[in-house]
Amino acid sequence: MTPLVLVPGLMCDRTVWEPQIHALSDVAECQVADHGSLDSLPAFAQAILANAPPQFALAGHSMGGRVAFEVFRQAPERVQRLAVFDTKYQPLAAGKAGEEERAGRYRLLEVARSLGVRAMAQEWVQGMVHPDRKSDTSLISAIVEMFARKTARTFECQIRALLDRSDAGPLLGQIRVPTLILCGREDAWSPPTPHEEMAARIPSSTLAIIEQSGHMVTMEQPEQVAQAMRAWLAA
Repeated sequence: MTPLVLVPGLMCDRTVWEPQIHALSDVAECQVADHGSLDSLPAFAQAILANAPPQFALAGHSMGGRVAFEVFRQAPERVQRLAVFDTKYQPLAAGKAGEEERAGRYRLLEVARSLGVRAMAQEWVQGMVHPDRKSDTSLISAIVEMFARKTARTFECQIRALLDRSDAGPLLGQIRVPTLILCGREDAWSPPTPHEEMAARIPSSTLAIIEQSGHMVTMEQPEQVAQAMRAWLAA
């Protein structure tokens, strides 16, 4: 069985990967990272490497994709396969765009501090799933409750990590292991274009665009994601 380290995104936990853990149980021995109270992508990566097997496959969703790139940067010899879902590789933009991202993230942090993480999650999730799934109470509830298990302090730490992110662009051409680049077609936060760019720059990559899905692709279209991951693990 392939050791597979799964890295959740912002304020997420094992729940975001649960369908794939179950679907791949015959081919992968899964371990889910927990970022705890750390507040930088390099620190997240160091914690993963401290607890991971000597060699492993690595998959990250959203912020977890950025963490996966950092793991590869720190220990490329240990990563046998790489997968990044619904993520980007660029640093915080300069000028107005970067300031707008910073302001938007800190506005949500203020909601979490003043009204609670659940209230913040209920607002956040509306832009993170396919429009047709906004009325899917089971899906929305699962995402909101996942966030609600975290604290505003954890949210602050993870925001700091994201805003301080480095540029993973120079790393892409160095990746030579089988790599899966995947995202939801209707992901408004991390749309297909940056994934197409990553796939073009990573020689050993496969690109998968999942239809009828927004940002939370592992939960919105779990079967399609598991199929793509099974092919990646067999590549």
